[in-house]
Amino acid sequence: MDTDNEEVAMKDSRRRERQSGHITLHDVQALENSDYDIGLCGWLLVALSILLMLVTLPISVWMCLKIVKEYERAIIFRLGRILRGGAKGPGLFFILPCTDSFINVDMRTITFDIPPQEVLTKDSVTVSVDGVVYYRVQNATLAVANITNADAATRLLAQTTLRNVLGTKNLAEILSDRKEIAHSMQSTLDEATDDWGIKVERVEIKDVKLPLQLQRAMAAEAEASREARAKVIAAEGEMNASRALKEASLVIAESPSALQLRYLQTLSTIAAEKNSTIIFPLPLEMMQGFMKR
Repeated sequence: MDTDNEEVAMKDSRRRERQSGHITLHDVQALENSDYDIGLCGWLLVALSILLMLVTLPISVWMCLKIVKEYERAIIFRLGRILRGGAKGPGLFFILPCTDSFINVDMRTITFDIPPQEVLTKDSVTVSVDGVVYYRVQNATLAVANITNADAATRLLAQTTLRNVLGTKNLAEILSDRKEIAHSMQSTLDEATDDWGIKVERVEIKDVKLPLQLQRAMAAEAEASREARAKVIAAEGEMNASRALKEASLVIAESPSALQLRYLQTLSTIAAEKNSTIIFPLPLEMMQGFMKR
């Protein structure tokens, strides 16, 4: 148990050192300790290369001096082994003819689109999801020595990670928790590409496409829900209006003159609307007299 904890702690320590831009001691010994592994024949070839450079001066200077741009780093191979000291640049650096070769690595942020992926969600709904990934090479030595093509590998890994993450979510979570899904993808990709010297900076979910039948069903469900809410609101309005009319009738019943004033107010409202029909209210006492006769 203690051994497992120590291994986990060592992995975390190596990961933090790589994120800070430095190679661990293990990686230095494995990748950059070429000066002690080239052997006697290797040293003889290096000596002959230096002699050839001195003999062909100053022409050989143009072959030995190289320049890399500010956003690039050069990985130098001497007799097939990475030269001690790691990546060179930016600026001017020196190589030996015949025995040295180098590879330029772009350190700028690279973006690529994740092609639309057909995913079966947790609740058995098929959706098509695409996204975009932002990453950069954090350690040029690891990006060259540990993987053949870091860019292609990161693209394929992003596609499979998108499928794996969305497969554990239902449709409602995919539509509402895009930021959480993007953060989960970023953490997974960053951890997986750490040994390649790649730093995944950001992941975004661009679009979620649903089947046409599912879109129609969701639209019908939303419309039915809106209509139900509208009916409930209208019923509540009718109930409130009836309560207000009841209270108003009680107030008018206490004062008979209030009813006459209400008649006059209604008459003024009708006259203001420029109607051709005018209604004249009659007192209830006159109608009671006719009804008695």
